[in-house]
Amino acid sequence: MSLQHALIFFARAPVPGKAKTRLIPELGAEGAAELYRCFLLDTLARDCDEHPDVLVAVAEPAHLEPVRALTEEVCPAAKLIVQSGLDLGERMVNAFKEAFGRGYTSAVVIATDTPSLPSARVSSALALSDYRDLVIGPSLDGGYYLIGLRKVVPEFFRDVPWGSPAVLVQTLRWAQALGAKVSLLEPWYDVDTPQDLEVLRSHLTALHLAGDPLPCPRTWEFLQNLPEEA
Repeated sequence: MSLQHALIFFARAPVPGKAKTRLIPELGAEGAAELYRCFLLDTLARDCDEHPDVLVAVAEPAHLEPVRALTEEVCPAAKLIVQSGLDLGERMVNAFKEAFGRGYTSAVVIATDTPSLPSARVSSALALSDYRDLVIGPSLDGGYYLIGLRKVVPEFFRDVPWGSPAVLVQTLRWAQALGAKVSLLEPWYDVDTPQDLEVLRSHLTALHLAGDPLPCPRTWEFLQNLPEEA
């Protein structure tokens, strides 16, 4: 049977001082690293059962074994690869090339800093990637939380100001210039800053009080141990 969809998670090891650095003033280096560990485990657990063809692209070779140990807790069938490239765009292009080189006909790259993202959003992206040139999930900060392709198009990643609010717009400008067929998903929020962390905590608290299922139980447990002003 031929392969179809690949789900590629971009991940790093939860190393204190290296993970979630913008949250270190709020949580401390150890706390920020532990929060990211929860993010990674919750994200993989959310999607692994539903989407068995998972690749975890780790940030650098030194991260391979620590990430492998975490991945085996919740998604033992995942295959690990190492990111390569001079910037985020090159790293994503190379990750897509790796997936297509393994025989997949479409692939979605997803970040690990959106632990509350509904799993249905990921399923939609994978389905749309069968017949759209570009599937993109916009982030509220002007970037995107996932991107899906059915073939590698390096132009989508060219001259993009990574880390700025112009990432999504520049990517869509390239798509328009190339005449690409695009599908936009509903926006969602990343968790990078203390303000984002408060949005996440408020969102999960509301779900908890309403009796709804929590999409990221490890993250919720971590947040329960923080003081209210964190």
